[in-house]
Amino acid sequence: MTSPADPPNGAGASGPGLKLLAVTACPTGIAHTYMAAEKLAQAAESLGHSMKVETQGSIGAENVLSDNDVSEADGIIIAADKDVDRSRFVGKRVLVVGVADGIHRPQRLIEQVLDAPVYEGDGSGAGHGGASGAAASGGGGGGSKGRSVTYKALMNGVSYMIPFVVVGGLLIAVSLALGGDTTSKGIVIPDDSFWKTVNDIGSIGFELMIPALSGYIAYAIADRPALVPGMVGGWIAAHGELYDSEAGAGFIGAIVTGFLAGYLVLWIKRVRVPKFVQPIMPIIVIPIVATSALGLFFIYVLGEPISWIFEQLTDWLGGLTGTSAAVLGIILGLMIAFDMGGPVNKTAFLFGAGLVSKNPEVMGACAAAIPVPPLGQGLATLLRRRMFDDQERETGLAALFMGFFGITEGAIPFAAARPARVIPANMVGGAVAGAIAGVASVEDNVPHGGPIVAVLGAVGGVPMFFVAVVVGTAVTALVTIGLMSVGGGAVDSGAAVGVAGGAGGVGATVGGAGGAVGGGSGAAASVPAEAVLAGVGGGDRAGEASGAAGDRKAVAAQVVAAETGEAEAVPTGQVLSGYLTEQTVKERLAADGKDAAIREMASLLAATGKVTDTAELVRAAFAREDQGTTGLGEEIAIPHAKTDAVTAPVVGFARSPEGIEWGAPDGTRARLVFMIAVPEADAGDEHLRILALLSRKLMDAGFRERLLEAGDVEGILGVLRGIG
Repeated sequence: MTSPADPPNGAGASGPGLKLLAVTACPTGIAHTYMAAEKLAQAAESLGHSMKVETQGSIGAENVLSDNDVSEADGIIIAADKDVDRSRFVGKRVLVVGVADGIHRPQRLIEQVLDAPVYEGDGSGAGHGGASGAAASGGGGGGSKGRSVTYKALMNGVSYMIPFVVVGGLLIAVSLALGGDTTSKGIVIPDDSFWKTVNDIGSIGFELMIPALSGYIAYAIADRPALVPGMVGGWIAAHGELYDSEAGAGFIGAIVTGFLAGYLVLWIKRVRVPKFVQPIMPIIVIPIVATSALGLFFIYVLGEPISWIFEQLTDWLGGLTGTSAAVLGIILGLMIAFDMGGPVNKTAFLFGAGLVSKNPEVMGACAAAIPVPPLGQGLATLLRRRMFDDQERETGLAALFMGFFGITEGAIPFAAARPARVIPANMVGGAVAGAIAGVASVEDNVPHGGPIVAVLGAVGGVPMFFVAVVVGTAVTALVTIGLMSVGGGAVDSGAAVGVAGGAGGVGATVGGAGGAVGGGSGAAASVPAEAVLAGVGGGDRAGEASGAAGDRKAVAAQVVAAETGEAEAVPTGQVLSGYLTEQTVKERLAADGKDAAIREMASLLAATGKVTDTAELVRAAFAREDQGTTGLGEEIAIPHAKTDAVTAPVVGFARSPEGIEWGAPDGTRARLVFMIAVPEADAGDEHLRILALLSRKLMDAGFRERLLEAGDVEGILGVLRGIG
């Protein structure tokens, strides 16, 4: 048995051929990080080469390549759909491809690595990210590779921005709640108070979130030389006073500057310069030239249209003051929710704030719309948790808190990640809230929004104000869920979500919660965290078992090492750490369709007494299938559900000799069906680790054949003990 940290199938052992290294990684760091590692190691062994593979999964980097490994390597393959630091590979031939290529074409990659360019550091050699991967691998990526690069860059920026949003927003919210006073100028904190200092610290976090978004988008595209121009460009985008605008360009402007900075740096890197200049290019020349060019371009070229838009929108709103209250409320709600701090949002807010003393109903419509985007996105993460990843669910809770205090920017991480789905949902909810508040003549006597202003007594018509906020929030949440369901939870770049297998491997297309990016050949990476816990077979050492299954939870079937170093066998009645037992194994499925098979498997799991609501378990499994098939190909399906309809993790397995149509990418019918159900609170690193082990084992054709040929339940359990 090997843990994910061990070189799979002999990887790393000396051999008569080449000494090769590889790094595999995917955006979610789950199944096919390890699938690619396994395929590359197997291919190298079959060709007579040695290979050590470093996996950069969700549980961190394992089997890390040492300096000695690198110095002795004949070539290095990076099969990744996320950024991998290549500074340690300077002077070596480096082939950069998508993780799907590592699964589909491992032998071809090994054949190509000696023809790969020598990586000479920033600006030369192996190209950065996915763009060079297509070239290095002889193409094959096409348009999907471009989408992958775009998505990776955007999500890189969002992931770095989220802590700034959360920290800044929550500190501001707490300081307003505990130290703020309602005045005609809004909720004001006295200058000499402790809470003013807390508010100032939070404001710094908010100030930095836009530069962070822009900077790390640029970094993902062109590496470290692009970080400074990206961050400076984001700062300029956020500060309209630099280009004579009362409002900055907000997060949309930051996305623009991030991509401009990244691709500008890539272009500068291609410029041929004398050899004596090359060492200072990445640390001096490129950052200075790119920062200056981007800053001047934004201020003198893009800044003028932004300022003009702000002025025109203000004048246009001024001409609407005599129109229907509902129409004005709809327009203000749409504008407030559009860019969440950008010029359109600021135009509506400043327009309402300027009329507080004369026409507080205008500010009332704005105040009702202001909290809807963060509250709506936060509610969506609660209603459909499995559509969002862990980071998004945590951000959703923070967004709910920020929404209460009228901090619209709490929804920016969601809008930046899925603009084509989230922004329309925000706008619809904002328009509904604004319309209700307008029709009800809700008044807000301070230039601030959110439920906090009503709690502090600044709102006239409090009941209808809360009706407007609640209805708008519900609309935003439901529209967000609907649009994500239509798109399968995928990202706006159109990348497919799933795991693709080929070249005799296992393929899967499974919808990622919150979306994951497609790989270089259009295949994507995401198997959710619900997974089988590994069992330990006879002859395995206890230390290995503990490393594979993780140290977070006691393993029911843990072996005890004898003096000889051999382990005792797992009790015959249970495997997979006791989550799969004789009760949850079935020799033959009676169902002839996927839906019926899921119901039959759910009933099988219910026999353990760990299922409190079989119908809810079935519903959760169906909801998961709606996001994308769990048919893996190679005659395997793994339906799964994360639901509190089960009290503890439980795993079932059954066979269908005729096979069941499951929508697998390779067209095969599922003959081997695992079903996994875990409580909402029981998904963590351990599940991800074991899913990696299961993915590896299922690629073994002999293992699958033994499962099919096992004569009875005891025989099936005996085969399954080999997982790990």
